[in-house]
Amino acid sequence: MRILITGGTGLIGRSLARELAAAHEVVLLTRDPERAGPLPAGVRAARWDGRTAAGWGSLLDTENAIVHLAGDSVAQGRWTAEKKRRIRDSRVLSGEAVLAAIRAAVVRPRVLLQSSAVGLYGDRGDAVITEEASAGAGFLADVCREWEASTAEAESLGVRRVLARTGIVLAREGGALPVMSRPFRLGLGGPLGDGRQWFPWIHMEDEVGALRFLLEREEARGAFNLAAPHPVTNRELTRTLARVLRRPAFLPAPAFALRLALGEFADSLLGGQRVIPARLLAAGYAFRRPDLESALRDLLHPA
Repeated sequence: MRILITGGTGLIGRSLARELAAAHEVVLLTRDPERAGPLPAGVRAARWDGRTAAGWGSLLDTENAIVHLAGDSVAQGRWTAEKKRRIRDSRVLSGEAVLAAIRAAVVRPRVLLQSSAVGLYGDRGDAVITEEASAGAGFLADVCREWEASTAEAESLGVRRVLARTGIVLAREGGALPVMSRPFRLGLGGPLGDGRQWFPWIHMEDEVGALRFLLEREEARGAFNLAAPHPVTNRELTRTLARVLRRPAFLPAPAFALRLALGEFADSLLGGQRVIPARLLAAGYAFRRPDLESALRDLLHPA
């Protein structure tokens, strides 16, 4: 089967492509294939502008699946009006383009795996959040709601659609973990705000494993939370990270200082979601790294 991955040159996309290439033909859709860099064996890049269905025709002429991961990073850069527009448009407009490509396809995809995020639920305090929870309030929740809706019509076109609501992915090669661990390595680590906000995390190995599981499991439909089954608070994260790195963690970052430095983005760090992957567990997915400390040791002290 040919699997098309939008946003495939990003951290998750490359790892997923490497995982899938042994069993499937994998094509990464990117604005600049020439600058995609070294790709895993069996993976190729194709040009896509991220906003239209142009260029998809010959890619959807055989049995296929689409994994839609495209989206501007929410964690890079201050949330100016222009940055917020890019965050929203890169997800919603690209989703609408994917849907347009499906409408015009010679062969409709067997499955559309639509990326989303636990930010959909907003800041919910200590409430346990499963896939049955309603959308919350705030900028990220609004973006996620539109993001998911952008491809909803695929279901009426006969395409199995899965929504992967991902938490914070911990990886060796990039993403949140290197940024989080840097102050700890310098002896400057500490909780964010009061540290009581929940941190819905997932090891990259399980992010990729769960995405493949949902792609290949024919009965999987609808929303699935992709987060480890044992969420922790920011304070617990701080203590665990400090223990794994053998560094102190006694310098908290006050809420007012975060808001001064980061603007509106700080609110996403000071809030959180106590997310449980209820449907993923019920479907039979077995987490490889369910415990935070063992996950961090694997990523920070690889054998």
